[in-house]
Amino acid sequence: MPVNYSLFQKANTLHMKRLLFSFLFVFSFLQLVVANEPTASREYFELRVYHFASKEQETIIDDFLKNALLPVLHRNGRKMVGVFKPLANDTATDKKIYVLIPHKSIKDFTELPKKIQKDQSFLIAGATYLNAVYDKPVYSRMETILLFAFEGMGSLGKPQLNGKKTENVYELRSYESHTEKISQNKIDMFNKGDEVGLFKRLGFNAVFYAQVLAGSRMPNLMYMTSFNSMEEREAHWKTFFADPHWKTLSADPNYQHNVSKNEITFLRSVEYSDL
Repeated sequence: MPVNYSLFQKANTLHMKRLLFSFLFVFSFLQLVVANEPTASREYFELRVYHFASKEQETIIDDFLKNALLPVLHRNGRKMVGVFKPLANDTATDKKIYVLIPHKSIKDFTELPKKIQKDQSFLIAGATYLNAVYDKPVYSRMETILLFAFEGMGSLGKPQLNGKKTENVYELRSYESHTEKISQNKIDMFNKGDEVGLFKRLGFNAVFYAQVLAGSRMPNLMYMTSFNSMEEREAHWKTFFADPHWKTLSADPNYQHNVSKNEITFLRSVEYSDL
């Protein structure tokens, strides 16, 4: 029986048209979602971590952040940008600088790089960093963690601290979970269980609480609190664990076994940080 190749060609053409239509429909829908994304209630946070090894690299990164990046971020509506260094940096082999940048939407996050690359003041002020050559890099690696603020605290908070800025203690906590569902349970503990409210009532001076949307450790949530000193931090946590609300919340069967790994990093704010 002879094969009717024209029928195959017509069927294949029709199939390709349907696929193309489906692709264009999905693409258009995603563009519409981004374009109409709400910007008022909950912020997105970009947490950059610069890994470096030498004092020379640290100096170049500091100069870039202070004189180029923070000013251009301020010009683009990011008025509260945090820059922090771990307390253990001096003795660490892998030294780090953390930069916390708020965004009103995913669109703001994705469009910011294009905007700042057109800013001549930024390009001039950051020339040493931006034009680093391959055999003399200014960092070992840079990682980016994308976060989405919790319902209980939708935007960055500026700590009300009395001590000297560079002596205050910022505590960054990372809570990994076994599965996405279990991680959501821990997030619910902060929101529905009002762990966020407990921290506020006890004066933990939170900077943010957020779900990690993209990063090297998933599923995960992160939050940052702050204190005038390490002694004050110890006293606050002692009060926290003794609080009746925490005892009730932590004993609730609905919120058991929802963290697989807890990592704490103690940080100090640099002089030029907004936080």
